[in-house]
Parts: sequence; structure tokens; C-alpha cells
Amino acid sequence: MLETALEALTLVLDPSRIIFIILGTFIGIIIGILPGLGGPVGMALVLPFIYGMDPVAGIGLLIGMIAVIHTADTFPSVLLGVPGTSGSQATILDGYPLTQQGQGAKALGAAFFCSLIGGVIAGVVLFLAIPIGRPIIMAFGSPELFMLSLLGISMVGILAGKAPIRGVVAGLIGMMLGTIGGAPGAPEYRFTFDTVYLYNGIPLAVFALGLFALPEIIQLVSEKRSISKVGISGSRLEGIKAAIKYRWLMFRSAVLGSFIGFIPGLGGSVVDWISYGVAKQTTKNNNFGQGDIRGVIAPESANNAKEGGSLIPTLLFSIPGSGTTAILLGGLVMLGVEAGPNMLASDLPITLSIVWTLVIANIFGALLCLMLAKRISLLSTVPAVKLFPFLIVIMIFGSYQSTRHWGDIVFFLLIGLMGWAMKHLEWPRAPLIVGFVLSTAAERYLHLSMSGYGWSWLTNPIVLIIGLLILLLLFSTVFMSRLKSLSLFNGGKSND
Repeated sequence: MLETALEALTLVLDPSRIIFIILGTFIGIIIGILPGLGGPVGMALVLPFIYGMDPVAGIGLLIGMIAVIHTADTFPSVLLGVPGTSGSQATILDGYPLTQQGQGAKALGAAFFCSLIGGVIAGVVLFLAIPIGRPIIMAFGSPELFMLSLLGISMVGILAGKAPIRGVVAGLIGMMLGTIGGAPGAPEYRFTFDTVYLYNGIPLAVFALGLFALPEIIQLVSEKRSISKVGISGSRLEGIKAAIKYRWLMFRSAVLGSFIGFIPGLGGSVVDWISYGVAKQTTKNNNFGQGDIRGVIAPESANNAKEGGSLIPTLLFSIPGSGTTAILLGGLVMLGVEAGPNMLASDLPITLSIVWTLVIANIFGALLCLMLAKRISLLSTVPAVKLFPFLIVIMIFGSYQSTRHWGDIVFFLLIGLMGWAMKHLEWPRAPLIVGFVLSTAAERYLHLSMSGYGWSWLTNPIVLIIGLLILLLLFSTVFMSRLKSLSLFNGGKSND
């Protein structure tokens, strides 16, 4: 296999092919910087141009773009508080406060370095998983996937910070909003009010932009100030040093991201939240949510690493783990490559070329973003009144791209008002979107589990192990919350 890997590297480094990897990287960076677009939109734009191309060159263009979208989407998340894609939402919680403190360049430096490392780890995981991927994926049926969805939902208590009850309520509201539209396990529609737009539910891009982006820009304009309250004082090098300092967090977040990525149904919309929640739960003396650099390192290491994981079921079983990889399957067909067992046999050089492309594009994209970080971070010092017209147009455009229906704009504004109210009433918004993202997957896998196994699936060993993890997570969250409250109380007494 090593000999084949070297052959694949030779194919990728051919000048007539490497140029398409670079082109795909540039396109991915542009797509990532523009809020609301994301991988499916980028793939849809590029797909028509690969017809008739050399398979390695065409795959280089597609994978090069996929690899760096979740690197570049950090720019709007950190600097503007606007989620670039669904995979960069958790980065806002600490990246945006760091920008407000004048540490935007530091946050970007840490994020891009972690993205680089995460991307390389993704390539390694994909390479190692090629011979052993089949038994791992086949071990996860609908019961196990349902429990993994519950594991993600159990994160809401951690993400709620000092208000766990409000976090649980917000998570439940998110799950209710996620049930709008067609039922995943039955031919019926819920809460559509005879509106055709709602038959497919509220698009995630609309939900994320409205919940996080609009409230922040409204507040900035109302306060008549720039995003950064103190100007620019941090540097990219400080961020890289911080990432190296917390290298164990960076490494385990990347591995976690790869693992979640190869589980079909979870995908990139939740991997950053799970990684953020795990980091918050397991990191001592943290200040997550108020500008802790570790709150940037964890999700940014995971969201790039998950691309390697999501390619495992896509290439080996033709099972897309996300909308982006679903379109990638169509691209492979156009190039004359059939995903499935052949990827491990006659098409093994092409499969390994994907591994090399993933690594090369991540390194090139991260280095390019690092070079741009300092200058682009100056955007945070521009008065919000001057940025508002540009940002509102970009956000509305990004929302409208979801279904190209006027309902996208209406719900963007409605959810934006809800997000603004939650922000001012100090209700956590992160649990809301976690519940929204995972509600469909949880409902689908529960329906499949009950219809296929009855109640017997509850005795499955993997189900029991994941169930114990959920209970451990919930009890440890309550214990840590009470311990923190007790320490604050004792501190207050000693001061008196």
C-alpha cells in the first residue's frame, strides 16, 4: 500500500493537476469567508466545470475546495460574530469575545494553526481507515446512531454555562423547531400551517445566521461602535503559541472530529459543538464563553478533521455524511469514478490521491489564511455603522441561497429577533441550535430502531456504553456546577 501511496503522490504533484488543487483551495477560501454559503453551495458552483476532466485533477479541484472551507469560515465567525458555515458556530462563543478584547489576530492565528493540524490528522485518519473502515462503520446501526444523537443533545447542559435549566429549555425549543416539516420516519408534515416553504423545515443556514449574526450586528449599530473595543493588540504568533501550549486539547479534539465525521447523520453541523462541550467539561480553570483561547482551539481542530472522517463512508460505501459529500458522490460519477469496493481495489491510487489532496490543501489553505489574518483582522476596528450595509446584504444573500424562497428572508429576520431577545434576556443560544440540528437525526434513528428491533435494541452493548457516557456526562455537569457554586459561595464568605 505504501508503494501505491507514493504513486498517488506522484499523480497529485503533477503540475497539470496541482494547479487545480490550488484553484480549489482559493475557491474554498472565498466560499468560507462569505457567510451562509458553505460546502454544498461551493460544490454546486464547481460541479459543472469538472465534466470531462482528468479524474485526479477533477477530484483535486473538489477536495481542495472542501478541505479549506472550514478553515476560511473562521474569519466571519471570529471577527464579526457571524457563522461562516454551520461548522464554525461554536467558534463564535470565544473567538468573537477575543476580537472584542482586541485579540482577533491571536484567535485567528490559533484557529488556522489548529485547522492545519486537524486537516493533516484527517488525512492520516482517512489513510489508516481505508483497510479497516468497513467493520467500524458496519458496527453502527440505527440504535447506536440514535444514542450518539442523544449524546450530542446532552451537551446542552454544558453549553448553557451558569444557566443549565435555561439551556435545557432552549435545547427543547430547538428540538421542537427542528420537527417542523416532513417527519423523517412517516409520510406526514408537522407545524407547516399549509405553507409550502415549511414542508422541508427551516434551513440550517437561515437558522444559524438569524440566531447568531443579526443580534450582534444590531447591538453594534445601536451602540455606534466598532466590534473591537480596544483596537488590535494580539498577534498571529501568540495564537500559534497558545495552540502549541494546549497541543493535547488540539490533538484529541481533532481525533474526536474525525470519529464523529465518519458517522453518517451527525456530520459537520454538530461536530464543533460536541468538541466545544467536551473541552469545556474536561478543561480545568476555563473561562469559556468569555474569550478563552481554548474555546477556539477545540472546535477549530475538530471541524477540519471531520472532513477526513466524513470521506470514509462516502468513498467506501457511497453513504454521504453531509450535503457536501452527497454532491461529491455526484462529482465522482461525472469523473467516471464509482464509490464503493472498487475504491479499495482498482481505484486505490485515486483513493490515496484524495488523501494527499486533503493534506496538501489543508496546509496550503491554512498558511494562506495565516498570511491574511493580520490585515483582515483590521475589519474589527471599522465602525459597525459602515459595515452594516455590507453585512446585512451578505447575510440576506446567504440566507436566500438556502432555498431561494422569500421565506428564507422572513425566517432569517424572525429568528434574528428571537436571537436578539435571548441575548438580552441572557438565555444561552448554543443549546437552541444543537437541539435544532440533532432533532431530525434523533427522530429518524429512533423510528428505525423501534420499527426494526422493538425494545431489544436497548440491550445492545454499544448502546449501553453510550448510555453510560450520557449519564456520566449529565451527572458530571451537575456535580461541577454545584462544586463551582460552592467554591464561589465559600469565596464570598472569606471576603466578608
